[in-house]
Amino acid sequence: MREKISVIVPVYGVENVLERCVDSILAQTYGNLEILLIDDGSLDRCPAICDDYADRYPNVRVIHKKNGGLTSAWKEGVRHASADLIGFVDSDDWIEPDMYERLWKELERHDADIAMAGLVFDYEDPGYPPRRETNQLDKESYDRKELRELFPILLNDGSFIGRTIQPSRVTKLFRKKLVEDNLALWDEQVTVGEDLQMVFAAVLDAEKICVIPDYYPYHYWYNLSSMTGGHDPDYLNKIKRLRQRMETISDTKRIYDFRPQIRNDFLSLAIMAVKNEIWRNHTDSFTGIIKNVRKMCRDESVQEALRCHTMNRIGLSVKIYIFMMLHGWYVPCYMVTKIFFALYYGTLPGGRRNRVKKS
Repeated sequence: MREKISVIVPVYGVENVLERCVDSILAQTYGNLEILLIDDGSLDRCPAICDDYADRYPNVRVIHKKNGGLTSAWKEGVRHASADLIGFVDSDDWIEPDMYERLWKELERHDADIAMAGLVFDYEDPGYPPRRETNQLDKESYDRKELRELFPILLNDGSFIGRTIQPSRVTKLFRKKLVEDNLALWDEQVTVGEDLQMVFAAVLDAEKICVIPDYYPYHYWYNLSSMTGGHDPDYLNKIKRLRQRMETISDTKRIYDFRPQIRNDFLSLAIMAVKNEIWRNHTDSFTGIIKNVRKMCRDESVQEALRCHTMNRIGLSVKIYIFMMLHGWYVPCYMVTKIFFALYYGTLPGGRRNRVKKS
């Protein structure tokens, strides 16, 4: 019999789409699966839906826990997993029927510790076509020596958000030991970049990884609230915590100095934080938003990243934006961001969509 795979599904507040997720896992062509539904204290019908699946399917188990966030939920799943192989699916997403079949076959073929695929961003709004994302890797497998050769560009290759390995845990199949050995390193208080901290530590411990090229079996669901809402006034503090955790992982592993790349990644996210403040803050006045942007740009860690980053492959527009943030050109930052996103999302000043319908 094939090795068992434990598929861990953190569940919270997704009663309308949970069945789509679980049914896609039950439909896998890989037969030896254990499905762990981790109810993270959900207040809707999710606990009852999970219990119903466990009653109907012998390979489905449910763990009910006090709400602690995404990382705490999947870490709890790891503690309960009975298999030596582990995968993850988030409860508002779904997967293609052959995902774990193909990941397992590649893991076995290459005798690897991690098998990787790509994902598709599927949008609730039909006006946005699906978008694919995958690893920036040229070979199908990398042994320990070849992995070390990737270290200088692993987290940032000199471009904006230039991550060589796609950071989502949900597109991968892991040897359980890689995950178990790093549980203590993964900060449950990190709420932006949770997957990045997890995958980073696991890859550093891997003896070999393998990649399935041009394969996108994971469907990441973007609903309308994800696309158009979500102003987070605490976003900068959250990415500062991620940076601290990534530096802790780098320092703990002591196999390469990733701090310059971590700085570059932080700066990329800080630029996104400023743009998020400008585009999605619908509460404060223009003066209030400029004040917030000034505070963010003058933050000591942001200033250090603006001055010391080593991104040498960024485009002209990003260079200009960095210059404006560094030198206090906050109103131009505001104007450029507003114009860019108005064009990108196809909105007019009155807030209406300005998209051409497909024939």
